[in-house]
Amino acid sequence: MKIAVAGTGYVGLSLATLLSIKNEVYAYDIDKEKIELINKRISPIKDEYIEKYFKEKELNLKATLNYEESFKDAEFIIISTPTNYDENTNYFNTSSVEDIIKKVLETNKEATIIIKSTIPVGFTETIKQKYNTDKIIFSPEFLREGKALYDNLYPSRIIIGEKSEKAEIFANLLKESTLNNPIIKYMNSSEAEAVKLFSNTYLALRIAFFNELDTYAEIKGLNTKDIIEGVCLDPRIGTHYNNPSFGYGGYCLPKDTKQLLANYKEIPQNLIEAIVNSNKTRKEHIADMIIKRNKKTIGIYRLTMKKDSDNFRESAIQEVIERLRGKGLEVIIYEPTLNEDTYKGCKIINNLEEFNELSEIIAVNRKDEKVKKLTKTVYTRDIFNNN
Repeated sequence: MKIAVAGTGYVGLSLATLLSIKNEVYAYDIDKEKIELINKRISPIKDEYIEKYFKEKELNLKATLNYEESFKDAEFIIISTPTNYDENTNYFNTSSVEDIIKKVLETNKEATIIIKSTIPVGFTETIKQKYNTDKIIFSPEFLREGKALYDNLYPSRIIIGEKSEKAEIFANLLKESTLNNPIIKYMNSSEAEAVKLFSNTYLALRIAFFNELDTYAEIKGLNTKDIIEGVCLDPRIGTHYNNPSFGYGGYCLPKDTKQLLANYKEIPQNLIEAIVNSNKTRKEHIADMIIKRNKKTIGIYRLTMKKDSDNFRESAIQEVIERLRGKGLEVIIYEPTLNEDTYKGCKIINNLEEFNELSEIIAVNRKDEKVKKLTKTVYTRDIFNNN
């Protein structure tokens, strides 16, 4: 079966890799460099399992800049383009999704479109009416950055936003490529869209809760680790998503929580807004605790959101940096994935020894092996050394 995937971020590329084991898959993107790397079987993103599969598996996968080549004769066309949250409209920017839908309808009207991009509740039904088609299905993804293919191989569940024969065919395409036996849950599109937003908002809630626990312990001079471990011994609570950080960030949680809050317009709520506000408060607290050290040169160790990641979009450290600079402090950054001399007005120093020497205090959101080489005061809230 021919399948097309539009968008080669971690969602699209992991799906293209997964499905190309048993199907003919075309990956479409407008990024020439990404396309060239994929065709050379070099992953353009950091993901252990994608890199492993590119080296070891025979994949029937071709990447292309030509959407007509990709979409023509495909039975399923998966859309995994980015939908960033627009602060002005309080709505995901779904223009890239609509652009692909238009291209599909121009090229292959018989194809079933699967939207994997995160979208507002009600979007699928609206777009089906707008383009007068019933061949659009929403199916949310629940992938961790850096472990996207692993999470596709061992999914917790498969959610399909339609109850139809085509929906079952697509669900089974995913399931037959997995290495476990996930539950498939069929529902209408708006409910599936809500599942995505509420799932990520619950994860954000856990992060915010343990961050606020840590803030309390830090200010009161208590042992955060002992409190968290004592709380998490309750099996109803468990040990997942319990490691304090500078705040939740990344591709999904910041925008998904804000979109869910926007969806609550004129609906009573307190908790959803509190989750969004808690993350902002946490980042302000982290900056304030660094400022209280009365140091003039602040070193920022890595911009990435978490360990084993190459993404720092929406990472919590970004707003911490802005607050520090707003107080007139000099901020220098160690970020080996950047080749530039500066980032947002801050000097980049990618020689670790020089970075350590010039810093008076070093802020570390997530520790790795190199942190052990730092001799200056390190400020971190990473207790369990995991993500």
